[in-house]
Amino acid sequence: MLQNKNAVIYGVGGSLGGAVAKAFAAAGARVFLSGRNLASVKKIAGEILATGGKAEAAQVDAMDEKAVNDYIGQVVQQAGTLDISFNLIDLKVVQNMPLVDLPLTDFVRPASIAMQSHFITDTTAARIMMKQGSGVILTLTATPGGIGYPFTAGFAPACSAMESFSRNLASEVGLHGVRVVNIRSAGSPDSKVFADAIAANPDAMKVVLARMKNDTMLKKLPQMADIANTAVFLASDLAAAITGVTVDATCGTTAGLNYRSTDDGF
Repeated sequence: MLQNKNAVIYGVGGSLGGAVAKAFAAAGARVFLSGRNLASVKKIAGEILATGGKAEAAQVDAMDEKAVNDYIGQVVQQAGTLDISFNLIDLKVVQNMPLVDLPLTDFVRPASIAMQSHFITDTTAARIMMKQGSGVILTLTATPGGIGYPFTAGFAPACSAMESFSRNLASEVGLHGVRVVNIRSAGSPDSKVFADAIAANPDAMKVVLARMKNDTMLKKLPQMADIANTAVFLASDLAAAITGVTVDATCGTTAGLNYRSTDDGF
């Protein structure tokens, strides 16, 4: 689906970034992987190369405008085109506490990181893609971007801001053949952030995950593979008519909290 496509992914050191990178490579893309921790990025690149995929690793800070511009310039010089850009860097979120108890720095940090890094990476990609007349820019948010979700702290406004930015960028670059699409997840229990939380607080996380699953219509949470497969589809020509929207992959959470629906019909 992504044969002959060149994809840049930021934040590959995280588990979801790695899953997306592997899915893109398996679909035929040449993937340019970056992150602040070069060792973890190289590990993912090595795993892709070992399976016959095409991957290259670099150390890039997505919050550094000059670093991103230099990096993308090198990618285009080497590969010829930039077809896909996906920023998946960590937003350093603090959650699970009431807004009235949340320190200001913890509240503003996620939105600040999201807006700065996405403005840098997405507009840098857009400038190249507009000249090409084609390209796809992907972003990722979560359930709080679509509904009021208590105790999600600064993550909720960060998600809403990213979705708004994605729509507006799509409205400006569409006439140049560039698509911008956001994916909304409900959180993947097989990702590192959940694995770490489960290891640290297994009993508490069992309750948390049960509640999260019960909020969904499908009574399950999307796995990392579900998000990665959605990204592959949206980056492909099969999704050529999709832009300026958020594609919901939350298993139904943002269509309505469904905790009252049970298997006995009540």
